[in-house]
Amino acid sequence: MSRDYKITRKEGEWYNAEVTDSYGNEYQNWFETASKANDWIYYVWEKEDWFNSANSQELLANAIHQCKQIDKEKERRAIL
Repeated sequence: MSRDYKITRKEGEWYNAEVTDSYGNEYQNWFETASKANDWIYYVWEKEDWFNSANSQELLANAIHQCKQIDKEKERRAIL
């Protein structure tokens, strides 16, 4: 999948920004200026880069561990 974007504007309306990330997820937003619409597109792509660089299995393992710690502190029966 490849990234794509489109910024359009009809007379009397704000700029309509549409962006597709590398996973094919589509986003849409409205902006007062083309510059702000362009900045938002780069923001979406930069956020995607962070997510891609994160080790999802490690994040999941940490989240499960934290949930188990909360259960232990609250003296609840462990489910895992």
